Amino acid sequence: MSAMLEVKDLVVAYGKIEAVKSISFSVEEGQVVTLIGTNGAGKTTTLRTVSGLLKPVSGSITFQGKPISGTAAHSIVELGIAHSPEGRRIFPRLSVEENLLLGAFARKDSANIRHDLEAAFDLFPILRERSKQPAGTFSGGEQQMLAMGRAMMSRPRLLMLDEPSMGLSPLMMKRIMSTVKTLQEQGTTILLVEQNAQAALRLADKGYVLEVGSIVLEGTGKELLTSDEVRKAYLGED
Repeated sequence: MSAMLEVKDLVVAYGKIEAVKSISFSVEEGQVVTLIGTNGAGKTTTLRTVSGLLKPVSGSITFQGKPISGTAAHSIVELGIAHSPEGRRIFPRLSVEENLLLGAFARKDSANIRHDLEAAFDLFPILRERSKQPAGTFSGGEQQMLAMGRAMMSRPRLLMLDEPSMGLSPLMMKRIMSTVKTLQEQGTTILLVEQNAQAALRLADKGYVLEVGSIVLEGTGKELLTSDEVRKAYLGED
């Protein structure tokens, strides 16, 4: 059985600078797969390429058996991939509810959108309590909940999360990671980019370590957590 997402020999460049250097990885249905690495490793570039925001120089991206390299970003959403970007990118002047509804922009099944809005409110009750409030009044953690809820409004088969814990308190980070696990249990497949390697690897079925645009290690979350190389470089252990 083929993987839900298959990335093969992917090369992405900004001008003459290669940010992603012929990487290959896969995401099986129902898994949480994480890409870890330092700033500049190519993690965000990889997600932006999968979601159609960047065009690869070469290589292939296949989703549910269908090649999607070079497909327009809105069409990729319609295929079932949602991308919650680094920095949240919410619309601060719009209400919480309006932000969530924007996540369903590509859907034609308007009768089910209200149902999914309620599901987002169930996942993050604070969004229901403050649904009419401008999103810009939210804290960083609340904005992250909103960004994740908005991404889920497209009913994705694959949810890509870019640095969901960035800038959050330890307590809020724990809550966001717990929600990632809940989404997996509800049937969503997740590709997670995360600088907090320990938190990501604890969740992940599989992980890939990127360094300067190349995959240097891969394994299950447990294997990478116990790897001496990973512990020294990313977990701050001697």
